[in-house]
Amino acid sequence: MRIIPAIDIIDGKCVRLSKGDYDTKKIYNENPLEVAKEFEAHGIKHLHLVDLDGAKSKHIVNHKVLEQIASQTNLNIDFGGGLKTDDDLRIAFESGAKQITGGSIAVKDSDTFIGWIEKHGADKIILGADAMDEKVAVSGWLEESKEELIPFIQSYQQKGIQYVICTDISKDGMLEGPSFELYKRILEQTNDLKLIASGGISTFDELPKLDEMGCEGTIIGKAIYENRISLKQLESYILSNG
Repeated sequence: MRIIPAIDIIDGKCVRLSKGDYDTKKIYNENPLEVAKEFEAHGIKHLHLVDLDGAKSKHIVNHKVLEQIASQTNLNIDFGGGLKTDDDLRIAFESGAKQITGGSIAVKDSDTFIGWIEKHGADKIILGADAMDEKVAVSGWLEESKEELIPFIQSYQQKGIQYVICTDISKDGMLEGPSFELYKRILEQTNDLKLIASGGISTFDELPKLDEMGCEGTIIGKAIYENRISLKQLESYILSNG
């Protein structure tokens, strides 16, 4: 299972929110590049970079931060937040993203999103399926859609999607543990899905559990920044899992 730390960006700074609420913003570092370099120094190879300003303003904003991290580390970056147009996507890939995550657009403009899968390939496009009470949430989680989570994922699998990041918003940033039951159900009801668990990771012991369930990756945010899980522990885990 891939270990994927998260860096969320507001005003070019590394922050975390609780349950996606911008009013709960806590700044952890003024310099995201520093944070990314520290991850890399501990054997981490992947990074989930979220443009929270972009998510709010509905177009890419913090691409300079992406460019900085991509050009000064070897991390494989998946980038999301506010990607709405072909131009946003072009900027993200040109700035060094290896993959992009589309959430709201997959709900609100499926034609564009499907076009991206066809143009760039399913290995480059991740479906961001973020849910509250098993309904897909959009617009930086400020709105809930009518889409049921599992049928939504299944419908995109039929259109070629392989990678899905699923965040249970009620867990995000709360350090109460991830939605094991939800992930179990998703994996039972889909075939060959590369499911990336996100939200609520709070202790190191949860990682082997997610791995055993069949999650392809897990995104860890606040647990690292609040020192609940150390980079040393993650380094050992990555080494022992080859």
